[in-house]
Amino acid sequence: MTNALQSSLQSAPDQSANQAPDPAGVEAFEARMVGALNEASMMLMTSLGHRSGLFDAMEGAPPLTAAALAERAGLQERYVREWLGAMVVGAVVELDPENGTYRLPAEHAALLTRSAEANLAVYAQYIAVLGSVEDDILTCFRQGGGVPYARYDRFHEVMAEDSAQSVLPALIDHILPLAPGLIERLEAGIRVLDAGCGRGRALMLLAERFPKSRFQGYDLSEAAIAWARAEAVGKGLDNLAFEARDLSDFDSSAPEAAFDLVTTFDAVHDQARPLNLLKGIRRALAADGVYLAQDIKGSSHHHHDRDHPMGPMLYTVSCMHCMTVSLAQDGEGLGAMWGRETAERYFAEAGFASVEVNELEHDPVNYYYLCRC
Repeated sequence: MTNALQSSLQSAPDQSANQAPDPAGVEAFEARMVGALNEASMMLMTSLGHRSGLFDAMEGAPPLTAAALAERAGLQERYVREWLGAMVVGAVVELDPENGTYRLPAEHAALLTRSAEANLAVYAQYIAVLGSVEDDILTCFRQGGGVPYARYDRFHEVMAEDSAQSVLPALIDHILPLAPGLIERLEAGIRVLDAGCGRGRALMLLAERFPKSRFQGYDLSEAAIAWARAEAVGKGLDNLAFEARDLSDFDSSAPEAAFDLVTTFDAVHDQARPLNLLKGIRRALAADGVYLAQDIKGSSHHHHDRDHPMGPMLYTVSCMHCMTVSLAQDGEGLGAMWGRETAERYFAEAGFASVEVNELEHDPVNYYYLCRC
C-alpha cells in the first residue's frame, strides 16, 4: 500500500458512523415500533382476557353491556369496562355505540377461547410471565449468572396449557407414528421415560392410552413434580411415576438400558448440561430403543432465523427463560435457539448412531428428532 493511498483511507469519513439517517427509514421504523408497542400491550390484555375467563364468557353470547358481561363472568364491572376499551380499539371486540353492547365475533372466538382448537390467548401469557423477571434479567446482563426456576411463578402452568394444545392433540396420531412400530410396542408394554417432563401432561396421556406400558417422569422443578403426582393419583394411573431430579449428571447416573423409549419435549436446551443429559439418555436406552426429541425449530446462526415466523418471540423466551435458568445452575446456557446444526452435533457426540429430523404440518415451531443407538 502506498503512503498516499494509506493517507487517503485514513482520512476518509466513516460512512456508517457519520451518515445522516434517512427520514423515510426513520418514519418507517417509528411506525414499526409504535405498532409493536400497541401489539405488545394487546398481548397483556389478551392474557387477562384468557385468565379471567372473559373471552369464554363472550363466546356465543348475544351482545352484552359491560355490566352484563361482568356479572356473567363474576368480575368487577369497572375493570371489565376498561378491558373492553382495549379490546375495541384493538379490533378484537366489536362495540355497538347506540346500545352500549359488546360482542366477540365468532371468527375471533375461534382463536381466543378454551373451546378453540388453537387458543392463541394461551401464548399471550408468556409476555406477562417473562416481563415479571425483567429486573432479574437486567441484573444478569450486568453481573452475569442466571434467574432460577423458582422466580417464574406460572411458567410451568403456562407451558402445560401450551402443551395441552400443541403436543397432546398430535401425540398419538402424528408424533408417535414418526417411529414405525412404536405404537404397537407401547400397546404391548414397554418402559418409557420423559426427561424434563414439567407437569407431566404428555406422560399422563400416554399412561392412560397404553396401560401395559410403564412410564417415568423426571424434572428439576419440585413444584411441577408435586402437581404431576397429585394429578396422576387423581386419575388413578398406577403405571406412572414422577421424580424431582437434577439431570446434570445423567451421563453417569442414568440407569443402563432401562428404557425402550425416551422423550423430551422442548426440554434439552434449558438443561444446565444438555450434553450430559443426552449422553444419559443414550446410556438409559435399550439396544433397540428410540429417543424422540421435540425441540425448537431454528438455525444455530442468527442470520438464518431472520425469516422465522416466530423468531423474535422465541429469542425473547430463550433470553428471559431457557438460557438464564441454565446459567442459574452454573450451566451452559444453551438457549432455546440452539438450532438444528448444534442439536445434530450434540446428538452425535452423545453417541447416537442415527438422527432423523422431522417436521409436522401443524407445528411450524418445532423439529422432531428421532435418535437411535
